[in-house]
Amino acid sequence: MTRRPYRLVRVLSATLAAGTLLTTAACSDGGDGDGSRVSGVTASQVAGKRQTPSPIATLTTDRARTALITEADIEDDWTQVKDAEAENWHDSLLIGTVDVSGFLTAKAQAADCQRLLDSLFDDDLLGRPSGASELRGFEQGDSRMLYQVAAYERTDPQDSLNWMANLPEKCDQFTVTDDGEQRTVQVVDATLPGVGDAREGLRVTVRGRTGGTEATLTLDVAAVRVGNDTITVTAGGLDGGESDSAEQAVRLGTQRLKDVLAGKTPSPNPGEVQ
Repeated sequence: MTRRPYRLVRVLSATLAAGTLLTTAACSDGGDGDGSRVSGVTASQVAGKRQTPSPIATLTTDRARTALITEADIEDDWTQVKDAEAENWHDSLLIGTVDVSGFLTAKAQAADCQRLLDSLFDDDLLGRPSGASELRGFEQGDSRMLYQVAAYERTDPQDSLNWMANLPEKCDQFTVTDDGEQRTVQVVDATLPGVGDAREGLRVTVRGRTGGTEATLTLDVAAVRVGNDTITVTAGGLDGGESDSAEQAVRLGTQRLKDVLAGKTPSPNPGEVQ
């Protein structure tokens, strides 16, 4: 993996009336059991109707840093790296210009796919945070994990989650070119634990040449919203994806963020995920 410096009580009568409708909707729900998706309901519809409780605390820089996961929160042999090193993690396989000719609605679809690659390279999957932001990096062999906690005070992170939800369809498979070299990119949906107020997961695979040899970069990508604050996880490398570790980081990391926003101190020994 190439590293390159570069610069996510109503009234009783009303309750009874609504209860009938809710019961009918619940019986017809065909969504996934993990709660990550709801059948027949778009992300934008959910976003428009969501009623998210206001967090107790504003996510300051110190709180964002406290909400970051540690080695104890993820399995296997992940080792935390220095912050400066993690900030400079950028993979050259993600650099390239999307081939517009490969899309039916060329400009719009190509722009979304280009945004995906650029945001993965720049570590701003959900856009630039408008509030506090902290990140932490971990290594395990040739695999890496980048974990970020960020506040979006002036923008709605749900918009970016809605954008992510459409990428497996819009960017199912496409080609990028860099310095005459062509690479094939595939984007598929990934299931996440049912945590936070909303969540989206992807697996991104890039196949091409690096350093004169053929290589395949696989990244498991996850984003979770808690109010207007988010966590993002990117894990993987040339050895393959890291879906299990990414899922554990999402599960325990979301709880850490919720604890911090509630004025609690996260547990230093989170233990095994059940």
